[in-house]
Amino acid sequence: MQTFDVIVVGTGGMGTAAACQLARRGGRVLGLDRFPLAHDRGSSHGQTRLIRQAYYEHPDYVPLLLRAYESWRELEAATGRRLLVESGVVMAGPPGGAVVSGTLVSARTHGLRVETLGPAEAEARWPVFRIPGDWQVVHEPQGGYLFVEDCVRAHADVAAAHGAELRSGVAVHDWRIVGDGVVVETDAGPCAAAKLVLCPGPWADELLKLPHLPLTVLRKSLFWYEPPANQEGSFDAGRLPGFAFDTPAGFFYGFPRLDERGVKIAEHTGGRPVSDPLALDRSVDPVEQARIEEWIAAHLPGLGHDRRHHATCLYTMSPDAHFVLGLHSDHPQVAIAAGFSGHGFKFASVVGEVLADLALDGRTSQPIGFLSPSRT
Repeated sequence: MQTFDVIVVGTGGMGTAAACQLARRGGRVLGLDRFPLAHDRGSSHGQTRLIRQAYYEHPDYVPLLLRAYESWRELEAATGRRLLVESGVVMAGPPGGAVVSGTLVSARTHGLRVETLGPAEAEARWPVFRIPGDWQVVHEPQGGYLFVEDCVRAHADVAAAHGAELRSGVAVHDWRIVGDGVVVETDAGPCAAAKLVLCPGPWADELLKLPHLPLTVLRKSLFWYEPPANQEGSFDAGRLPGFAFDTPAGFFYGFPRLDERGVKIAEHTGGRPVSDPLALDRSVDPVEQARIEEWIAAHLPGLGHDRRHHATCLYTMSPDAHFVLGLHSDHPQVAIAAGFSGHGFKFASVVGEVLADLALDGRTSQPIGFLSPSRT
C-alpha cells in the first residue's frame, strides 16, 4: 500500500488549490478524483465565476476574500495565465434587500470601495440594463470574474511541478483512521497518509462523516445567449461588467460576452434536488430556461433569446448556506472543505492555503472559525 504525507480527495477547485499549496510546502501529495481534471461533473466548470470583495453573504468572509485576491494574482504570476478579470460587478435590487444592504454593510465594515447609484444613473452608464425606479445599485469596481477551468488547471500545474501526483479515474469509497494516520479506500485499492484533506464536492455528505451537519445537492443550469447583430459590442467584455440582480422572482447573475457562446446568465436561487450526482439529468429544463428569459426580458431586453449554449452544475448546500471549512470535529488528522453552497469558488485560492495550514500545522491564521465543521 502506497503511503503519502497527505491525500487530497477531490481535485476540483478546492482540491487542486490544496494540492498546490501542500506540494509547494514540500509535502508528498496524492490527489484523487473519479473524473479528469477540470471536468464538468461537479461545481468547478462553466467558463466563469463572479468574484467580489463587498460580500453581502456576511462581512466575516471579507478577510478571506482579500487574501484570495492576492493568491489569485500570485497564481497568475506563477503560471503566466490570466485568471482574474476586474471588470467591476453591478449588484441591483431593493434597497432593503439582503443583496444591496448586505453589500453595503460589508463595504462599510471593511472600508471597501463601492459606489451607489440610482437606477437612472446606472442605466445611463450601462444602457443595456433595465432597473426598476425604486431599486438601488451598488457598483464594486474591483469585482469581476475568474476563468474557472483555467484556475483549476493552473493550481494543478503548480502542484505537479512541485511533485504532487494527481490521479483521475479513481473513485474514493471510504476512509478510516488507522493509528495516527488515515487509510483511504478506492476502487484502485487502498492508500495511506498521515493526513487527509476532503474536498469531495457533491459527494461530500457520504464522505465527511459529520451526521450533525447534513449536506444536500442542487442541480443548477447555466445559459448562454448571443446578442443580436444590432447590439454588437454592447454586451462584450470591457463594456459590460459582471452583474447580479435581486428580484422578487429570484436572484439572477451573469457575465459579459467572452466568446461565441455569448452572455452567460444563471439563477442562484431555486434548483432541483439531486439524489445521485452520477445520474444527473443534463438536459435543458424548459421551466428554468423560461425563468432566465423572463429575467432577460425585464432587465436585459436588448440581449434577446438566442440561446447558444447550456450546462449544468451542482451546488452542495450546507444547512445555513455557509461553508464547511476546518478540521474534522472527531479526527484532527482530517481537514474538510465542503458545502460551499454555490458561492465558494472565488475563495479556492485561499481555501487551498487554509487546508495546507490545517493539514501540516493543525491550525491556520485565517479567520475561519465561523465556518467550523463543529458548528451545529
